[in-house]
Order: sequence, then C-alpha cells, then structure tokens
Amino acid sequence: ALSSESDASVFPFPSVSLPHHRDIIRNCAVSVDQIQDLHSPMSPISENPTSPAYSTVTRLKPHTCQAAGIAPASPVIRRSSEPQLCPGSSNKPLPDPAHSTHSTPCHGYARASPSPSVNSYSDPDTGHYCQLHPTSPSSRERPAHDTKQLPAKSYVERLKVEEGQRGTVENGSGEAEAGQRLKGERDFVGFVPPTVETCSSFNPAAFQSLLIPLENKPLEMAVLKKVKELLADADAKTLAKHITKVDCVVARILGVTAEMQRLMGVSSGMELLTLPHGHQLRLDLLERFHTMSIMIAVDILGCTGSTEERAALLHKTIQLAAELKSTMGNMFSFAAVMNALEMAQIARLEQTWMVLRQRHTEGAILYEKKLKPFLKSLNEGKEGPPLTNTTFPHIMPLVTLLERDDALVDSPEPWEATDNGVEVVMAHLEAARMVAHHGGLYHTNAEVKLQGFQGRAELLEIFSTEFQLRLLWGSRGAESSQAERYEKFDKVLTALSHKLEPAVRFSEL
Repeated sequence: ALSSESDASVFPFPSVSLPHHRDIIRNCAVSVDQIQDLHSPMSPISENPTSPAYSTVTRLKPHTCQAAGIAPASPVIRRSSEPQLCPGSSNKPLPDPAHSTHSTPCHGYARASPSPSVNSYSDPDTGHYCQLHPTSPSSRERPAHDTKQLPAKSYVERLKVEEGQRGTVENGSGEAEAGQRLKGERDFVGFVPPTVETCSSFNPAAFQSLLIPLENKPLEMAVLKKVKELLADADAKTLAKHITKVDCVVARILGVTAEMQRLMGVSSGMELLTLPHGHQLRLDLLERFHTMSIMIAVDILGCTGSTEERAALLHKTIQLAAELKSTMGNMFSFAAVMNALEMAQIARLEQTWMVLRQRHTEGAILYEKKLKPFLKSLNEGKEGPPLTNTTFPHIMPLVTLLERDDALVDSPEPWEATDNGVEVVMAHLEAARMVAHHGGLYHTNAEVKLQGFQGRAELLEIFSTEFQLRLLWGSRGAESSQAERYEKFDKVLTALSHKLEPAVRFSEL
C-alpha cells in the first residue's frame, strides 16, 4: 500500500480513495486512451471537452504502460495547469518540483515512451526538448564525418544520421547512400549565427557626389539651387519612383545578394528589422526617415519667392505623397513626406495654406480629407494598404517601439496620446509578424512597379541619405551626433519659417 505522504503528492484531491495496485494496472489502458497524442505540438489543452485535443487518442500496448510504471490517479484527463504526474514506481513519493532538472512544463506522460531518447529530456548535457542549443564554434570546426563527437541536437536528427550510415553499410557505398549520409552530416553541423552589424550603412565622409564637392558647408546656396532645379523639372510620379528605388535598396528589399542573406541570417530586410540583430538597420531607417523629412521641409521653406510659388510647391509635395501612397505603395516615404508637411514650421504658414486652398483646391482637399486621415489610421494600426500594392510597409511605429531610446520624437506617439494605447501597441506588434513574413512579396511588388525604370543619377543621389546628410549639415557636421544635428536644424527651420511669414505681434492685432 502507498504511504500517506505519497498519497498527498500523487493525488491532488484528498477525497479520492486509493485504488489497489491491480486496479491501477487494469485501468492503465483506459487512462492512456484519454491522453493526447504524444507527438502532437506542445500546446495548452483546450478546456472544451469537445475540442480536438480531447478527441485525439493514442493507443499503447498494456505492457508498455505497465513497464513505464504509470499510476494514474483517475481517468480524469490532466490539464496543462494542473500538477504534473511524473512516471515512477507506485510505492515511491514523487520528487520535489523545486529540485527538478527543468522548469519548463511538459506532459508527464511524455516519459512513457520506450524510445532511447527518453533520458535526453532530463539530461542537463543535452538540454530540454523545448530549448534551443546552437552548436559552439569549436564543434563546427570538427570534421563532418566525426559525428560521434558532435553534440546531440535531437533524437530525430540522430536517427537520420544513423539510418544513413546503416544504409551505407548494408547496401554498399552507392552514390545515393553516400549522398544521404553526407547531407545528414552537413545538417548535423548546426546553427551558423548571423553577423551583428555595428556600423551604419551610411558613410557621408566617403560619399562621392556628382553635386557636392569633397568639402562643403551646410546648405550651400549653389547646391541648394541645383537641387531645386532638379526637383522642379521632374513630375511627382517620377520623383516617387526614384525615392522608392533608393528606399528599397536601403531597407534591403531590393538588391540583396546571397552573401548579404548569409550575413543577415534572413532573406529580406523586412524580416531583419524585426529581429534583435536588426538594431543597426532600424537605426539607419530612423535616420533616413527624419533626414528625408527635413530635406522636404527645406525645399518648401527655402522657396523665397511669392506666396503663390510656395503654394504651388506645397501642392506638388502633396501630389508626391499621393503618388508614394497609391501608385508606388511606399508607406515609408509617404509617412516621411507627410511628416514634413505636418511640421510646425510649415503648418504655421497660414498665407501659404490659404493660397493653396484658393489656387489648388483639389490638392488641399486631397491632403485634408484623404492623406491625413489615412496616415492617422496607419499610425493607430487600424488601416493599411493592400498587400498586393505594397512595396514598403509602414514600419516607423514598430521601429520607434523597438528603438525607443534612440528614436528622437518631438510629438507624442499615437499610443501615448490616446486611451487605447495598449491596443495600438499590440496592433503594431501584430503587424510586425506580417512584415517579417511577406518580405518576398514586397520584393516582387517593388520589382513589378520599377520594371523598366531608368533613374537619373542626379535624382537618385538627391534621395540618398548620404547626400542629404552632407547637404543639410556639411561634410563636418554630418559626422556629429544625431541629437545635436536635429536640435540645430530645428532652429534653422524655425528661422526660415519666420522669415517667410513673421509672427503677428499682439500689438498689431
């Protein structure tokens, strides 16, 4: 008979009487019939008795259950939240959970399998089946044929290698058997970690420009004039294609070689930016986003002509945002252009906006009624463009969340200014799964939309981040810290805005 101490540890319900050993053995097959399939994924069992988790039955031979020493308390199925019943002799108390080798919860009946790998579940050297143990660099340097010295990864993989070796011995050294054995050994080598980037992909000091000399000062008039002429000669759709081309290369949606994929560990930058070692890519995208917005703002605020000229330039910028959104499906630069239009230094130009509504009414309506609400919906995670039309998804909220310490945000984020901030954050985190999953689709969409596109070298350079860094901050200032650069340029934009439309004093009202 079982002791009272064993009773308390085995049977969680004190009201249940202890069955006799023969009853336990007799009811063993009945209890095993109610156990979930041992090879099914380790997901929590549903609380609904009619769910497939309860209907899945694995039938074992009676002697298997008896040999394993399983003594179920009752035919009631154990839920994942209830105490685990570990196998062992019926007259021995269960071990203390505090002294268990692994704290990861698992189904107790998984140890009933008579397979040789049963001990690996509790062996601290081989690790738990739920844990990842990449091989060390020293193990990868060993010869591929010395499989006995390699650390065990899983029982299934060991079986693959052993079967390949057994087949070679039994059937001779044929090419098929040898190829299978070598393939298993190559798979057995293990995980190759990706390269963690520590330097930015932008290098303004080494940038060779067609428009900027080797040494330049911030906002040189000759360079600014040339940039304005190039932007004025091209229509909004052409500019949107040039921007999208550069965006997709920087974000590694296009132009990703096999070597780059090996170093990243993934096939697309859209998946890389969701991973821990995508930290540098996220920082580069933050830099590009804010630098693009500042350059668009400089193009508008640097227009020192008449108010009608500034209104026309404002109208073209709105058209550029619409082309990026609808034609190119580039949500990254669409948000950057909209961010420039919503800057306080541009939003305060009341006379310019009034002329825009008078002379370019359709542009003002497009901006107020379509583009602004759409961007607000994107930022709140409520709406997005169709996947079939997207070349670059809206990743700025996600990047800002992941790089909060390095993201320089002047205005509060959507999740900080609303009562449903948690829902907004969860929506963007859920969207990150889709962004990582559809990297190939974004690549295909970008290739289709840019098919046959022959970009002008000068325009491609204008929309490169290195050029914008040199143009805005000069050859020396481009190397300074990001916070210092943005703080100084915010003052420059404010000065340009007040020069165009001075603030009305209270005494003049």
